Amino acid sequence: MSEHRAQLRHRALKAGVITFNQAGGISCTLRNISTTGACLEVESPLGIPATFDLVVESDHVTRPCRVIWRREHRIGVEFTDRP
Repeated sequence: MSEHRAQLRHRALKAGVITFNQAGGISCTLRNISTTGACLEVESPLGIPATFDLVVESDHVTRPCRVIWRREHRIGVEFTDRP
């Protein structure tokens, strides 16, 4: 299996929240993370838009994201530099 990621990802098990449209958030779990993206575990990827903000309260971080792939209970995201 070939590796397509630009950066090596590190295992993680952190709580996060997917936020968009100034509405409430969708809970998720970060499964792995790198400087360029992450894998998020979600109850369902349905209804999650192509771009959103990922809030990781334990790290006091909010990162803009773009969805790269979707699976049954996981999504892969790339961190973006949206203003």
